[in-house]
Parts: sequence; C-alpha cells; structure tokens
Amino acid sequence: MPVPIPWMHAFVDVPPEHAEAAREFWSAVTGWPASGVWEGHPEFVSLAPSDGAPYLHVQLIGGPPRIHLDLVGELDRDSARLEELGATREKRGDAWQVMRSPAGLPFCVCQEPWPHERPATVTWPGGQRSRLVQLCVDVPAERHDGELQFWRAATGWEDEPVRGPEFHRIVHRTQSPLQLLVQRLGEDDQATCARAHLDLGTDDLAGEVRRVEALGARVLWPGDGFVALQDPVGLPFCVTANSPDR
Repeated sequence: MPVPIPWMHAFVDVPPEHAEAAREFWSAVTGWPASGVWEGHPEFVSLAPSDGAPYLHVQLIGGPPRIHLDLVGELDRDSARLEELGATREKRGDAWQVMRSPAGLPFCVCQEPWPHERPATVTWPGGQRSRLVQLCVDVPAERHDGELQFWRAATGWEDEPVRGPEFHRIVHRTQSPLQLLVQRLGEDDQATCARAHLDLGTDDLAGEVRRVEALGARVLWPGDGFVALQDPVGLPFCVTANSPDR
C-alpha cells in the first residue's frame, strides 16, 4: 500500500491584474506576510507564517481565478501512480508535474525537501482564533463518486465523519495542515468539471466572518456550521466551525 501523502499545498491562481489584491487579501486573512517571489519563478509568491512551513501560495496564470492543490511526493513514482488511478499528465515543471483529476481539477505532484513544521493557529484582536484548515473539491453530482475514490487513493488519507450526505472528509492525522473535503454539488449546479475552494476554521464563526468582511470579503450565504463568502477577486471560500487546531 502506498505511503500516505504527507503534505498538501493550496494555490490561489489569478491573472496578473488581480495579483496584488489576492496577495493582500489572503495575507491579511491568514496573518502570513507575502514572501519574495520564488527564485527562477516570479509567477509564484508564498504566504509565510512565522512559526512553520508555508502551505498557501499565490500564482500568476493566464486565465480566470481558481484554486489548485499540490501533493508532496516522489515526482516520477507518484505521477505514474496517480495516472494509473485516472489522472492525466500535463506540463512538467522544474520540480513538479501538472496533472488533472478524473473530474477535471488541476493539481500538481511536487517534490521538495522534507519534513515540514505545521504553523500554529492565529489569535486575532477580536479574541477568535483561525487557520486555513481545509481545501474543498466541489464535484458535479454525476462525477462525484469516482472523484471521491480517486482522492482517497491519491492521498492514502483516512475518512473522517462529517455532517451532511453531500460531504466526505479525508485527513492526514499527523502531518498535513490541510485536510481535504469532497463535496457533491447540487443537481442545479451547471459545472461540468470539478473546482476547488478554501475553508478557514475558527472557534468563533460570527467573529471571524466579521473580520474577513472588513478585509473585503462579501457574504454569499450562511450554511450549517459555515458561511460562504467571496474574496475580492471573485473566488468563493468558507469560514467554518472546524477547529483551527486540527
């Protein structure tokens, strides 16, 4: 059985005209300042916590805003393994392989020095605590079951109970700071391919929503244990009652 993927990165992909807004907003939301651009790759900037390894990054792309994820692993071995599970290979980078999941979500396999230290939760002036804890893969209903099985096998992570039959959560118990949620979209959603969004976890849902609204987010709708919002460049995300210490 493959060794579980130890770490997952999240990327906010934006066209150049939205880069500054995306960096400023997500830096303020997480409390992590933007570092300098990556050496040799000025299209990438990491948001760097003071006490752990970065796992949220902003990338310049030639298309509309989106979210993608990177799985840390052994480049050739894991790329081949994921291809056997149903992913397709695309462009090869310096230390990463661009791929697409069976339902069309872009992601990468990346190889990097290991291990990493998980960042701590941030406490805000309002008293609430929060951290980016989850990446949610939103999947059209007819493609959901196959996509869920793909991510279970791709990560090697464990299922964890979650409320709502449309949600399935898989987690790494000891290492990755991001857990993965796979959501079945409603029949009225017109999407034909999977997409992704980010979820914050907090111990004060209302207080955290007020904070991110003040930073420029717009509330879309409240849910059961979460509030859906939109960031300044149009990307949806959620503030959730997931523990920020997960």
